[in-house]
Amino acid sequence: MYTLYYSPGTASMVVHLALLEIGADYKLELVDIEKDAQHSAEYLKLNPRGHVPTLIIDGQPVWESVALLTILAERHPEAKLIPPAGTPAHNAWLQWSVHLSNTLMSSYRFWFYPHELGNEEHPQAIRAALQRRIEKIWDHLEEHLSAHGPYMLGAEFSGVDLLLIMLMRWSRNMPRPVTEWPSLKRLADLMRARPSWKRLYELEGLSEW
Repeated sequence: MYTLYYSPGTASMVVHLALLEIGADYKLELVDIEKDAQHSAEYLKLNPRGHVPTLIIDGQPVWESVALLTILAERHPEAKLIPPAGTPAHNAWLQWSVHLSNTLMSSYRFWFYPHELGNEEHPQAIRAALQRRIEKIWDHLEEHLSAHGPYMLGAEFSGVDLLLIMLMRWSRNMPRPVTEWPSLKRLADLMRARPSWKRLYELEGLSEW
């Protein structure tokens, strides 16, 4: 039994999607970020960074969404969220998951939390620079998918696609949402048709794409 500390629509989405794909027993614990619950003394004992998600694995709290995706994929090989170790596909899986974490997730952090760059709201020049950075990453992913898709590893779905669809969703209110790139939109449509995506929306009470 896993316990996932989550907040709807945040970085916990990829972990929740992985749990649903795996079919593992788990329970949800809501961390109400609107009430700053992620900084409560109780939660900080589990996650000293005060971020979501945190996943209780064998009684121990573990955090960082991409690490949790990797751990779950490796603990449940029958779900085929990660290719077998030692294969080129496994190497590509690690490459893309780290790339998405280091590029998109870090850039989004600054986009959504301007105070981390010292401003209540981004000055126009900084906002424009962040937008260009994120769109350049989409350009690169579009090029890859148009040549090697429809999924990030080619013909077969994997856990990297769970990470990517979460990050794609975060673009929905940006000046240029990800669905304006055709190969990325094709992947988004495939992922949004999966039962895990639909079930997550029911459980987390989400409505916007």
